[in-house]
Amino acid sequence: MDYDFTEEQELLKNSAKGFLSKECQPLFVREMEEDAKGITPELWQKMAELGWMGLMFPEECGGIAGSYLDLMVLLIEMGYSCLPGPFMSTVVLGGTTIMEAASEDKKQELLTGIAEGKIFVTLALVEEGASYSAERIALKAEQSNGDFLLNGTKLFVPDAHLANYIICVARTKDGENKKDGITLFLVDAKSEGVEIASLSTFAADKLSEIVFNKVKVSKENILGELNKGWPIMEKVLQQAAIAKCAEMIGGGQRALELVIEQVTEREQFGQKVGSFQAVQHHCANILTYLETSKLMTYEAAWRISEGLSCEREVAMTKAWVSDSCRSLLALAHQSVGGTGFMEEHDLQLYFRRVKAAGVYFGDSDCHREALAEAMGL
Repeated sequence: MDYDFTEEQELLKNSAKGFLSKECQPLFVREMEEDAKGITPELWQKMAELGWMGLMFPEECGGIAGSYLDLMVLLIEMGYSCLPGPFMSTVVLGGTTIMEAASEDKKQELLTGIAEGKIFVTLALVEEGASYSAERIALKAEQSNGDFLLNGTKLFVPDAHLANYIICVARTKDGENKKDGITLFLVDAKSEGVEIASLSTFAADKLSEIVFNKVKVSKENILGELNKGWPIMEKVLQQAAIAKCAEMIGGGQRALELVIEQVTEREQFGQKVGSFQAVQHHCANILTYLETSKLMTYEAAWRISEGLSCEREVAMTKAWVSDSCRSLLALAHQSVGGTGFMEEHDLQLYFRRVKAAGVYFGDSDCHREALAEAMGL
């Protein structure tokens, strides 16, 4: 399989790299970690004008009808630059769910708004136990006079503080098969009974706890079919997991560059640090981790883009990339030394993000179990 980028993807890559090198420098990343919103309206609108928000959306919904592989090209560059903000939550989680499950009218309204940079959406899935499985969905949605009342708590919801809409994954029916009885609700973030509280995180990303206290949702705001939301969620999580892998390999590429810059300039015992064999071995291992992660991510992304079966590939890729990129960053820190952990050094930005990304949408243990299940073991 040839995983080289097409001419159009090369143009997208170079355009994104040039834009982000100017608009998303390390100082800006640090500022956004301290900023309450985590993104500036100016940058978000510039990204929208470039067509990034609507990259995968249909043209009739304000998009440019790109492929999932095109999105991977963009996400790698975002990971390389540590781009902050709600792109993953709004476009990958929210936008993908809407494309998969919403009615045509809602697609027209919501996807157009997202593509224009005017609507923010997030996905409220994870609950106590931080699991991405249907078995752990406990938030209840009970029928009341033709509508539904949501009661429960969601954790680690990304960018909820910005969201206009929250896609809430709720249990509408109990049964022996926990994958049945899951329904997706589109909730106005300003609805009565929605309480959002920000969480302090290791990666300084914007995660929140959301409490739903008798939140009324109309049956017209069900995405997909009643009690049949989990198959949609599985597809969204597959795409989100590989999207996060793309971000990680972008960050891994930049980490490798930071190591090379350091070891080719720094001297110890009258020699360049990069001349020491142990450091050279570290660099070789970093490159090995990075290249294998790229290859597996491209293959999984291609299968998703082509609409092929991809359960095994997604599970293998997320498990491998989560572990490999964490090992990659550990070797990078060993090569750079203690300065890499200082706030002034950029390497710590990537270390924190990769460590957090490893658990998003299932950690390596979760995906190894998923792989074993897909293999019938």
